Amino acid sequence: MKRALSLLFVMVWLLPLTAQDPDAGTTNEKKTEEVKTGWSFGGVPVVAYDADVGFKYGALVNLYHFGDGSRYPMYDHSVYLEWSRTTKGSGINQITWDTDKLIPGVRSFFEASLLTEQALDFYGFNGYQAKYDLGLSDLAIDLNPEDNLSDRLYYRHSRQLLRVKADFQGEIIGQKFRWLAGVGYYGNNIDAVDIDKLNEDKVSDSLSFNSLYEDYIDWGIIKEDQRNGGAHTLLKGGLVYDTRDNEPNPFSGVWTEMQLHYAPSFLSNTDYGYGRFIFTHRQYFTIVPDWVNIAYRVSYQGKLFGEMPFYMMPYLFNTAPKLTTDGVGGSKTVRGIRRNRVVGEGFAYGNFELRGKILKTKFLKQNFYIALSGFVDAGMVTQKYALPENLLNDFPAAALHIDPDAKEVPHIGYGGGIHFVLNQNFIVTVDYGFAAKAQDGETGLYINLNFLY
Repeated sequence: MKRALSLLFVMVWLLPLTAQDPDAGTTNEKKTEEVKTGWSFGGVPVVAYDADVGFKYGALVNLYHFGDGSRYPMYDHSVYLEWSRTTKGSGINQITWDTDKLIPGVRSFFEASLLTEQALDFYGFNGYQAKYDLGLSDLAIDLNPEDNLSDRLYYRHSRQLLRVKADFQGEIIGQKFRWLAGVGYYGNNIDAVDIDKLNEDKVSDSLSFNSLYEDYIDWGIIKEDQRNGGAHTLLKGGLVYDTRDNEPNPFSGVWTEMQLHYAPSFLSNTDYGYGRFIFTHRQYFTIVPDWVNIAYRVSYQGKLFGEMPFYMMPYLFNTAPKLTTDGVGGSKTVRGIRRNRVVGEGFAYGNFELRGKILKTKFLKQNFYIALSGFVDAGMVTQKYALPENLLNDFPAAALHIDPDAKEVPHIGYGGGIHFVLNQNFIVTVDYGFAAKAQDGETGLYINLNFLY
């Protein structure tokens, strides 16, 4: 944490100094923003922090082609490549391509990713019905002082995800009203955390071998044929209504989308097939033109029919070029609460954010600004995952971790952020969130790319 806070300190205090325009002198004359043409390069070493995955290191490159500049800051092509690892065992190997020039009149988005998690968050199902003990998650509690075993990975399992996607959007009434269609492959390989590997060469502070994931299998909450995951192909279609004045940080307009997903069993290596409905609405308001704005987002995502395997429930879907993320909680949904804390067959979440620019200037001959933000986020389960009948009678120990009578209410996080923006498109965001209830966590620091929505 100290390393992350040091990085944040340097970014906050040194960037404004180095970004001063040397030609500014003492004049207050407003600078005209330079229109970019051709290729623009944004490549950086990845040195970041996310409370859910730890310190992140690696490299990323984002290439933009602005064509003749007539549509700036909109681009003709965006190619994004990332190779990164984290200290909590996550890995990203990813390439995406976003363009509206490949097929005339159609915006195309392609992704190929191999995402690895040695210790993915797993807190159970149905929100507050799943009890969360912060001590088991974060503290080195000795289960047996003589063996010095710690249970801090109790709420974790491993996952390797191969994701390949192709999404398309085309005009119905200009760019404002569009159709969307796509196909995506999700290959999930699920298992318990490899404790033997993590304990290798350790003399003290060894990890125990029990986990909530394995308990859920023993109790019959996770079915035996789902325990190691599976591969599913999603077919999608929907509509988008988009009147934003720009994509990176809109000051006016709405962005509303509806998606229908079908994951047929005949396109899976399992017997499970299901349908899903996704609705997300975002709206943006100008408070001070070009300086201060308000943005909010509300979303519902729920099962329509069929049976959804437990490992597919947490995924949260957005219209391209926004990427699919893990479930409600953490840096992309409810900041401050734990990643995947809110998991069910259906869920809703919302965000409210006030954004304000505090500096606009040139940095290395590039357009540059800094903005601050304050936010309130919330999410809750709306469709519960069915628990086995007589669960607590058959397995009394489950009562330590499950309260079927618990009332589900919104899980709330709140906090603030700072954003460093190059040429309006390349955005480094630092958010710090607080959980309103200890059942959801404590705090979270997130250093990522782009505004949340």
